[in-house]
Order: sequence, then structure tokens, then C-alpha cells
Amino acid sequence: MARRTKIYEGKAKILYEGPEPGTIVQYYKDDATAFNAQKKDVIEGKGVLNNRLCEYFMNGLTALGIPNHFIKRLNMREQLCHQVEIIPLEIIVRNVAAGSLSKMLGIEEGTQLPRPIVEFCYKDDALGDPLVSEEHILAFNWASQQDLDDMVAIALRVNDFMSGLMYGVGIKLVDFKIEIGRQFEGDYQRLVVADEISPDSCRLWDMKTGQKLDKDVFRRDLGDLADAYTEVARRLGLMPTNNVTEGPKLVN
Repeated sequence: MARRTKIYEGKAKILYEGPEPGTIVQYYKDDATAFNAQKKDVIEGKGVLNNRLCEYFMNGLTALGIPNHFIKRLNMREQLCHQVEIIPLEIIVRNVAAGSLSKMLGIEEGTQLPRPIVEFCYKDDALGDPLVSEEHILAFNWASQQDLDDMVAIALRVNDFMSGLMYGVGIKLVDFKIEIGRQFEGDYQRLVVADEISPDSCRLWDMKTGQKLDKDVFRRDLGDLADAYTEVARRLGLMPTNNVTEGPKLVN
């Protein structure tokens, strides 16, 4: 990796200044964290898999006209993206009860929800990314009412795309989270899907067996996380069919 100016390092990625103004380079690490980084490990090949899967998902959004910050994948671990101003919220879409929703409301995990539920969490690791209401968001000026309406619309469109895509390969999209940023072009701004979409940010269950193919494998010690992510890539056609070499080898 060429030497670049580091902008920010998170739990799963490093952001560098891009080659052109208004661009950044996202580098995907092999680090895995859970429970607000209380549980940590390094999973060999995880960053390679997430980089390729995120490229695949973002290109799918682009094909449907859903705005996002992705430009192109540069290599096995890096992708070039538009620089955006991240709105300090995680947007969560839930199709099936799981995780914190089940714990908070006492709903049995695996219960199909009557409709997709959109939640907002305030991005602050020190606070544990707390759930917030639209009233909080408006009162503290994290986003405008128009921003909120647009974010919900974008999140539901992403849900439609991802749900259908996963259904086609026998995977249930239980829930996912995205981040949204403001992309500025002169005096004009638009909201775009940013950060990443990957098994790190989705709950994915095999439709027949219920096997987990997401970061819950790491959270709950259910097996090898790289194997789970590799299975998602394989079903989406991103792995060679005769893969017998060590580590994830992805199809370009």
C-alpha cells in the first residue's frame, strides 16, 4: 500500500486522503470487534472479503440509481470513494427481530416483523451508539426533517435491493445498518450511502438452516468468521468454483 496521509482509523477500516480532491481511500482491516470493541480479534482475510463484497453491493446500488460514495475498488483491500460529511447517525433497518431489538422488547429472535422497522442510533462509541428518536435528531440539529425523510427513503430502497439479492441466493436479510453522508458539489449537496455494506453491518441467516453468516458468528463464538463471509461471497458468485487454495481468493 502506497504511503498516504491517514485521515481516520476506525475499528474495521482506515481512511486515507485520496489521489484527487474530494476523494478518500478506504482500507479494510482484518480486525474484528464486538460489544463496542470489548471483544477483539484479527480474522485473516476478513478485510479482503469485505472490500470485495462492499464493491459488489455498492455497484448494485449505483445500477438502481441509489446514490452512494463508492467510485471503484483499487486492489484487494482498498477502494476509492467520494469524500462526504458523515451524518452522526447509524440507520438500522430490521426485517426480523434479532439482537438488541429482541433484548429490548422481549421479542423472540427470529420473529418476522410486520413491516421493516427503521431505527436511528447516535454515533458515539463512548456512549455505546444509543438509540435515538427523530425528536432527538431534530432537537440537536444532527439532521433536518427533509434529511430524515430522505434517509428513511434511501434505507428502505437499500433494504429492498439487499433483501431481494440475498433471497435469490438462499439468505435471509434479518437487519442491517448503514451510514449516510452529505456529498457537496459546489453549492449543491445530496445524501449518499457511505461507509460500507458488508456482512460486518448486516445480519444474514441461511433461509433453510438458520445458520448465521454475519458478525454474530464472532460475537457468539459460532465458528470461523472468515468461513461465514466466504460462504456469502461464494453464493453471490464472487468466489471461484474450484477454490482449493488457502485464504479467500476472490473473482475480479
